[in-house]
Amino acid sequence: MNTQIKAHWLGHSAFKLESQSGKIIYIDPFLKDNPSTPEELKKVEKADYILLTHGHEDHVGDTIDIAKNTGAKVVGILELVEILKDEGLPEEQAVGFNKGGTVHFDDFSVTLVSANHSSSFKGKYAGDPGGLVISFEDDICVYHMGDTNIFADLELYGELYRPHVVLAPTGDHFTMGPEEAAYAVELIGCEIAVPIHYGTWPPIESDPNEFKKILEDLTDTEVLIPEKGENFLS
Repeated sequence: MNTQIKAHWLGHSAFKLESQSGKIIYIDPFLKDNPSTPEELKKVEKADYILLTHGHEDHVGDTIDIAKNTGAKVVGILELVEILKDEGLPEEQAVGFNKGGTVHFDDFSVTLVSANHSSSFKGKYAGDPGGLVISFEDDICVYHMGDTNIFADLELYGELYRPHVVLAPTGDHFTMGPEEAAYAVELIGCEIAVPIHYGTWPPIESDPNEFKKILEDLTDTEVLIPEKGENFLS
């Protein structure tokens, strides 16, 4: 794939993206207490944006600490962002929006779409869960599905946003398993799919190669199973 975007899987559902202009974007930065994140990837020294799919602690993770240490803007559904402000997130760094909405930043935009899951933070209702469609100007579109199961609107999202890369939960138990995830990605359509949200704890120890085999038998989509920390779009 011809792209200037860099994408690094950090374990579970956490990612670090780098835009064409060098902006550092973290998605669901559950790092410090994440048993699947290598020690050298847990420390964040620079971040410009933090994007959140929903409020569960294994997704919000280190958001507030990272935001305070780096000045990064935190982008997520309105109710969750309001809770994080109560937890110490500075007002000027908070960007709350809602499903169907798009927010524009330096050289990319983020659209919040639906996900079928639940969402709370420290026992408080944290708005609906979502997926994130990240469109880089004159470059690729990345769709992080968040925690979800399959639903028919995914086909419409594929038609509307035409993502090049889909990051799909495959761990089962709390999200889709490998087969359901493969059919979900088939509905969307994309060049590259990456399995996420697996292998962190025993309940979600599914085999990403099962997802790879099913999806590549169904479609022309290439499934990448990256090592943690590598730029899998290079």
